[in-house]
Amino acid sequence: MTDAVENAGAVQPVTGAARGVTSVSDEVVEKIAGTAARAVPGVADLGGDVSRFFNSVLDKIGLDEVGDARRGVSADVKGGSAVINVVLVIDAGHVVADVTEAVRAAVIEAVEKYGLTVTQVNVTVDDIELNQPGAAAGA
Repeated sequence: MTDAVENAGAVQPVTGAARGVTSVSDEVVEKIAGTAARAVPGVADLGGDVSRFFNSVLDKIGLDEVGDARRGVSADVKGGSAVINVVLVIDAGHVVADVTEAVRAAVIEAVEKYGLTVTQVNVTVDDIELNQPGAAAGA
């Protein structure tokens, strides 16, 4: 038999845009990036002074999970690429350049695993955490 007869009636798979478009929201990228940044040694917290203040208020009234996943991270996703901004607090004793470069690398790796291209990761160090757990124990 010929290929034409064997394949008669076969439906060729439809690919790509013919079936629809996939988009990833800024919020999803912010959550992925925030999780990656928090896992970097030397990162004490994410977010600027104001967001950390409001988070502490939410903690006190029992809403401690509200906003934590995206706090300190903003993303602008256009098509398949993203620009990500991270605001963080570093632990005292860590080299700023080392921590920020590790954050940048971790965020890029985490987000690109989801199929996006990260074009920029801008990191702002907003504060330094001086009260590390166990620091008073040695005094």
